[in-house]
Amino acid sequence: MACGICAFLAKGVCPDCCSGTEPNAPAKLEELIEDGFPCPALACAIKNKVYYCLNCDKIPCDVLYQGEIPYSKKELTEGLGELRRLVNELEKK
Repeated sequence: MACGICAFLAKGVCPDCCSGTEPNAPAKLEELIEDGFPCPALACAIKNKVYYCLNCDKIPCDVLYQGEIPYSKKELTEGLGELRRLVNELEKK
């Protein structure tokens, strides 16, 4: 997860996130659920013991494509496309 572009963080719902491997991650997830903002990305990171989504070899995955929050399919597809373009440019140099 790239917290800097997370809709929860951008909307001020989540003051900050935590990694899926932090001891307080389950409590953070419960807090978000209680506030009406379940975070599928954090839930998955906790379940799979992944530090952040970007550390997972399955990204992008259906978990992140579930809805608009924390990411949308459009954001992920465009963002990954841009990242691939930049990597290709650097490799050509």
